[in-house]
Amino acid sequence: MARRGRGYNKQIIDWLRDPPELEEATPEIRNNFLTLSEARTLRTKYPERFSEIRGDLQMHTLWSDGSGSVRDMAEAAMSRGYAYIAITDHSKGLKIAGGIDENQLSKQGEEIAAVNEVMRGNAARFRVLRSIELNLSPSGAGDMEQSALDRLDLVLGCFHSALRRKEDQTERYLAALRNPSIHILGHPRGRIYNFRLGLSADWARVFALAAQLDKAVEIDCYPDRQDLSIELLAIARKEGCRISMGTDSHGPSQLAFMELGITAAIRAKLDPKRILNYMPSDELLEWAGKIRELITRRRTEP
Repeated sequence: MARRGRGYNKQIIDWLRDPPELEEATPEIRNNFLTLSEARTLRTKYPERFSEIRGDLQMHTLWSDGSGSVRDMAEAAMSRGYAYIAITDHSKGLKIAGGIDENQLSKQGEEIAAVNEVMRGNAARFRVLRSIELNLSPSGAGDMEQSALDRLDLVLGCFHSALRRKEDQTERYLAALRNPSIHILGHPRGRIYNFRLGLSADWARVFALAAQLDKAVEIDCYPDRQDLSIELLAIARKEGCRISMGTDSHGPSQLAFMELGITAAIRAKLDPKRILNYMPSDELLEWAGKIRELITRRRTEP
């Protein structure tokens, strides 16, 4: 309080003595961002949609800008009844978020293998998947060597630059989906609540290409992101593309944000069969493997 100055102190004290009448936080005021209370209401109506989730496909650890270790995140996920998680620390181009290079990614792989070995020793049917949040340029290109990406189970591709452009960005998204390294297009619009509106595109075209290539687009469940929105998810449903859900957690407690993604999926009337997180791990990896096989085949074609 002392650092705020007398004017702020008086205003705060006046508010405490006589609280102002607050306007109800309607969906319009919140720009249709969901609340956790809405999620909890839906949980009572659709308990199976919440209980049948098998994993979380975006999170960060101490390797980049997270606050928990790989094992911390794994144990938190197990306590939620999950069968798997994907560790998606930032790639080297995003230095502001502690992005990791190819050598660090390899060492992280060793740590993940060790955690999985401990899980097997404890008779836990749980698996940590090797992944990365690949930083994409506006042209859809990644920033890591292909040989490093080939050793991963999944690759999540995300834009982190030029996110305030007002002109149509359809070609950017189409290029990202055509990037042979990518399985999932993460937080596609790049929107952040009360900070950034995000990019615009011909979303029907984007989702149609994702469906054609059998790639997934993400619901980033982080409260400030909620990206894709319910409105865009409805378009994705019509175009038939797969959906991935990731909490974008930066600590174990944030795995609870999955409730917002599930709520958005229910509101958008998504079929759980088209959502990766409802797949068993072997089925998920089979899907990822088929995409990789197709990519490898195309590379070797004359």
